[in-house]
Amino acid sequence: MSSRGTRILYTTGLISMIGCTPVMAQQMAQDTQIQPVGQEPEEQQVQPDVQAMAEYGGVLTPKGRLVLEPEFQYSHESINRMTFEGVEVLSTLLIGVFTAQDVDRDNYTAALTGRLGLTDRLELEMKVPYVYRDESNRVTVSEVDPDFSLARELSNDALGDIEVAAHYQFNRGLAGMPYFIGNLRYKSTTGEGPFDIRRNSAGTPLELSTGTGFHSIEPSITMLLPSAPAVYFANLGYVFHLEDDVNQQVTQNDEDLFIDDVDPGDVVRLSFGMAYSINPRTSFTLGYKNDFIGETETEYVNNSDGTTTRVNSNTLNVGSLLLGWSYRMNPDVSVNLGLELGITEDAPDTTLSLRMPIGMNAF
Repeated sequence: MSSRGTRILYTTGLISMIGCTPVMAQQMAQDTQIQPVGQEPEEQQVQPDVQAMAEYGGVLTPKGRLVLEPEFQYSHESINRMTFEGVEVLSTLLIGVFTAQDVDRDNYTAALTGRLGLTDRLELEMKVPYVYRDESNRVTVSEVDPDFSLARELSNDALGDIEVAAHYQFNRGLAGMPYFIGNLRYKSTTGEGPFDIRRNSAGTPLELSTGTGFHSIEPSITMLLPSAPAVYFANLGYVFHLEDDVNQQVTQNDEDLFIDDVDPGDVVRLSFGMAYSINPRTSFTLGYKNDFIGETETEYVNNSDGTTTRVNSNTLNVGSLLLGWSYRMNPDVSVNLGLELGITEDAPDTTLSLRMPIGMNAF
């Protein structure tokens, strides 16, 4: 799978943070009360009903509280590229071949996330996604007689990569101090990776992957600063993708090509923004997130002569503007709508997510 295709899966899940932070802002507006005159009130810890930032941690779910969050996410990406191979005689005279490429990618993900507060400072999380992907690729080569066109449609649907995470709140956020939360996330390989899908004799994929194919571990730290009626948030994380010995044949011809060792690029992840409460039920979120994805190193082995070749992919810069809206239906249920707009070349054009956290007492 291409680095651009893999990038979508890295970043699939980031937009889920939109709309959850407003819950804390709404809770702060509700907890503002008039204190008795002549008596200094005791400083209390404001604890929202659900965590403030899904995926990246927040003020955690209270002890014994269970939150189930169904989610639907849609992502779209379009690539329109024109390339020229030939000779430039003058700035207005080109002799050669023009190639036009038009790629449309659509990703649909339905997921169920569960978060359980073991203590008032420790929370466990699990996410189970189901992924459907569709890709349309059209290539046209002009300046040949006749013009040559190639169209290919690929799709696949299957279980995605199941994730588990733990979140720990380091402090109580008193005396105007921000909350600091440590997060540790593990992503499995339950989805169909790029080396698990069907290919033809030339090594060309016949379907799309629904997972990354590599285990990953992501430690991160989150900061939340309440400033009624707003909450400022920031997150900094690093994703370690574990190297794997694939040892898989990808072509079946006179020069059989094997993929031996693959080391996916690690990711530096940054996000920040603000949630603002309009009233006790409604709020909106404005933020920005950026993933800096390193090079992926792949080792190819030619089985006919035993030669080894190492190929490095390009680095990726995935930056997006985050917009969110949240409506609290009752103390246990809220509706969150998030929109992610890609502002860098490597980012998906748009990502839309709809989530409905449902809280209940587990013990």
